[in-house]
Amino acid sequence: MTRPSSENLYATSKQGWRARAASSVALRARGRRHERLFALTGATRESRIVDIGCGVLGLRRHAPDHDITGVDRVPRPAYPGPLVVADVLAGLPFADGEFDLAYCSSVIEHIAPEDRAAFAAELRRVARGWYVQTPAFSFPVEPHALLPFAHWLPVRLRRIYWRIGVAGDWERIELLRRDEMTELFGEPLAERAGPLVKSWISVRPV
Repeated sequence: MTRPSSENLYATSKQGWRARAASSVALRARGRRHERLFALTGATRESRIVDIGCGVLGLRRHAPDHDITGVDRVPRPAYPGPLVVADVLAGLPFADGEFDLAYCSSVIEHIAPEDRAAFAAELRRVARGWYVQTPAFSFPVEPHALLPFAHWLPVRLRRIYWRIGVAGDWERIELLRRDEMTELFGEPLAERAGPLVKSWISVRPV
């Protein structure tokens, strides 16, 4: 497993000390998370993996030599591997069970709650196993804007508060609770920061 790169995970956000510090912390956390990924899922270098919502690098940051196909809604010219531009909600151009593992990290919270069941069903359709991670609603800091308690506010107040965060343009992001992750993908594991649950991770081994 390679070390995380020095890529800025908040590169599209307002830059400043908060974004720089958060990017460094997030990269270290993702490195620790991915040290467990293959043990939890049973995936190997020979496994076919689809990275849903891959962004510019995605899982390839930590597993550059694995058989990974990226999926994103927009073109990613710099993505270092096969990339399919597609919207999961419109259907993915893959056969049922075409992949051993579907990987999806910090994506489903960007999907409207009413669309999440369809998103999850399509993810489960194309792969026999999955690894889905998302920030936990119960954690007191909203991880995109880096604002305390922002995600606990009504949307009208959240939109005003959002302006002083690092996320830039307003986006309605609804973080998930344990019960919703269980309903979509099965009972999740808790990723903790001290005594607090920072993320939920649902896994179905390959």
